[in-house]
Amino acid sequence: MVDLKARPYYLSDEDCKWVEETIAGMSDEEKVGQLFFQLTSSHDEEHLKELMEKYHLGGCRYNPAPGAAIQEQNRKLQKYAKVPVFIACNTEAGGDGACADGTLIGSGVKIGATNNEKYAYELGRMSNEEAAAIGCNMAFSPVCDIAYNWENTEIIGRAFGNNPERVAKMSAAYLKGAHTIPGFACAAKHFPGNGQDFRDAHMSNNVNYFDVDEWDATYGLVYRTLIENDLDAIMGGHILMPKYAKALNPELQDDDMMPATLSPELMTVLLRDKLGFNGMVVTDASHMVAMTNRMKRSEMLPASINAGCDMFLFFNDPEEDFATMLKAYKDRIISEDRMTEALTRILGLKARMGLHKKAKEELVPQPDILKEVLGKEEYKEMQKSISKDAITLVKYKDKDVLPITPERYKRIMIVHVKGNGGAMGELMKMMGYGGGNPAEALKQKLCDKGFDAFIYESPLDKMKKQIAAGEKPNINLYFAGKNAIADFVKDMDLVITLCDVSSGRPSFGMSKGGGEIPWYVFEIPVVVVGCGQPTMLADIPQARTYINTYDSKESTMDALVEKLLAGADAFTGIDPIDSFCGLFDARL
Repeated sequence: MVDLKARPYYLSDEDCKWVEETIAGMSDEEKVGQLFFQLTSSHDEEHLKELMEKYHLGGCRYNPAPGAAIQEQNRKLQKYAKVPVFIACNTEAGGDGACADGTLIGSGVKIGATNNEKYAYELGRMSNEEAAAIGCNMAFSPVCDIAYNWENTEIIGRAFGNNPERVAKMSAAYLKGAHTIPGFACAAKHFPGNGQDFRDAHMSNNVNYFDVDEWDATYGLVYRTLIENDLDAIMGGHILMPKYAKALNPELQDDDMMPATLSPELMTVLLRDKLGFNGMVVTDASHMVAMTNRMKRSEMLPASINAGCDMFLFFNDPEEDFATMLKAYKDRIISEDRMTEALTRILGLKARMGLHKKAKEELVPQPDILKEVLGKEEYKEMQKSISKDAITLVKYKDKDVLPITPERYKRIMIVHVKGNGGAMGELMKMMGYGGGNPAEALKQKLCDKGFDAFIYESPLDKMKKQIAAGEKPNINLYFAGKNAIADFVKDMDLVITLCDVSSGRPSFGMSKGGGEIPWYVFEIPVVVVGCGQPTMLADIPQARTYINTYDSKESTMDALVEKLLAGADAFTGIDPIDSFCGLFDARL
């Protein structure tokens, strides 16, 4: 069943006794409650009290907020918990994944571009020091997917790259960094491995197409490495893996194929029996279409537990989902043995973290620690160092373009290309999580270095101004915005096309003859910069000089300007993915 004296628990006889006695003393409701991770929607004390006392939650995740507010929320959660609760955060790129005033250290792809395991270690340590300061005790990290498909926007910027060995080393380094924090656990994601399908599991199916040998040599390598380094938990992905599942169960029919979170073949036979993982498993979020499209929700909840998952991520409706799982347990759809196994892993991990030995008031640090930890100068310096080492000169066809100096290129036009972030992107902007305007920041930094930099105004932007002023827009600006090449280039010496695309594809104005799309790469020097997703060459294959910065933070833009002025040799980052996106024409 579960060996609590083996990795990753290493429990003493006393700890094992606490696990056994706690399970024996639980009511059916308390047992079922431990299976749930809930996404808290309010910091109201009565709401949090009800979650803990009525639903007996095993774990919580929460919405973004400042550290002080999150810390107070976590204090209330532990106050009303009969059994100490897991409080998880998404610190895959920094402490900003734990609270709004945490520090972004660097995304997985950015760390991968440095090829430096030390940075992955410090990401795990620093981001989770901030998380622990606000009372979190678990990270839904590292992201140990492999970015094989450039069209996969779900993890292309979050994974450490497309090399399995590098992903394994970086993921293990992150884990080691996080484990320097007493009582802190990690749930690596997304088993059995995202990164092949172009589709996003939030909205559609996601498939891992590898057969047994291919998976064992790639994703299997990553998970074996993490397990050997005492990985605490795994987040199961809603990912179909048909070839491997059929190899494990030859009688499995296509119509019966399930994502990993609902697949006994993948969660029990592969993960438990073949890989020997003894730790806890939690599902990815249960609202994702790749999970909900396989069966009724009332069937899905117990099916995930029976497949081998120990915890279920997020209620849809608390009362309904809790009642569904409770009924499945009372009706023995979830057997007593399976319930005990799941609870043993859940409580075993809590014991390994030492949560059972702490008084309630010790489970969350006191408020004064926030001033000492959040936004430490050490973290900011690490961000700067990573930025300097990560920025990658991916494509350099016009060998004399760099360095950029005021003597060579006095007038620089910056074209700000934005992405279509969809409904979630718009919501984040409305909530104030837009992250500023990198084009304006770049313009100012260039001007400070003696350039005369300006931002291109597209015909569409001009029309918006006309509408805002109550004027009738001049539609010809959009459909007939052509002019002589000499007139177009006469007021500039160089163009920087700044692709500010965090999700999806670039959104061009599409004016005929306008400047949004750099059709003019042979007319004037052009430098294309991807400061979000690193796959912009797929949309701008004509770029002669292409750079990936991986984000648009202040320190990153500082490092970019320094390297542009220093020349090509200043760029030390390696391409952690195929930034040419497998496209022949992108290399021309």
